[in-house]
Amino acid sequence: MLRSDSILETGIDGAALKPAECDVSRGSGLPFDTVVIDYEGREHLPERETLESLADGRELRLTTPVRADGFDPLGDDSLADRIPADVRRVLVAGHATYLDGAERSRAVAPRLGAALEGAPDAWIGTEGVERIALATGAAQFELLGRSTKRDLRALRAAGFGGEIAVYAPTVLTDDADAVLDAIGAYVARRRPVARALPRDAPTDAVAEGRAREVLLAAAGDFALVGTPGEIREQVDGLREAGADTIVGYPARGIEAFLDRD
Repeated sequence: MLRSDSILETGIDGAALKPAECDVSRGSGLPFDTVVIDYEGREHLPERETLESLADGRELRLTTPVRADGFDPLGDDSLADRIPADVRRVLVAGHATYLDGAERSRAVAPRLGAALEGAPDAWIGTEGVERIALATGAAQFELLGRSTKRDLRALRAAGFGGEIAVYAPTVLTDDADAVLDAIGAYVARRRPVARALPRDAPTDAVAEGRAREVLLAAAGDFALVGTPGEIREQVDGLREAGADTIVGYPARGIEAFLDRD
């Protein structure tokens, strides 16, 4: 088991937790000042008491999809009452997996604008709505990809002076089989990777030949992978390009990020 000082050696600033995968209350043991809780459907929304506890002594952010019933600032925003005042937002359009047909049809731009009026310190998740997110002028929350460094440099060169945070699946190992088991399926869903993969190829540790080659190369593009020192180099590169905050998702489970001194 990796120790917490190994996690800190990576240079990442915070952790993102998925409530469908782990008990997010365990986030109180994370050695970070920033924790982000992803949205995975209203049935997985943490209780108010859990959020209050996690927000004590750290910056806690909760992802809220502006098109979803319960968080729609132009419609049903009843779930917003469950968010304590000291919990900050990450405003996102919302992944189709967690939205019904009516929710998916709602316009994003006016809802982001309205939500920012009530949460001016929110981060804006840019995935799928990059131009709209940038137009808000709010802090940008980017998903790590092949073009992230180039995009960050372009934003800074164009004069964007706001905060930029980067979300990255993180795998603290250089063992190829462990990397593929942790994020092989994830990187395989990214369009350029899906196009390059042989048809019906496995995406986990049993992948061989061309599929294994493609997946391992893509892992370094779409995730932070390797020893703490190797990840630190990737993090430093993102900061040099213009990122302010790096949030890692523990792709091998929260245990890899927990304090184990």
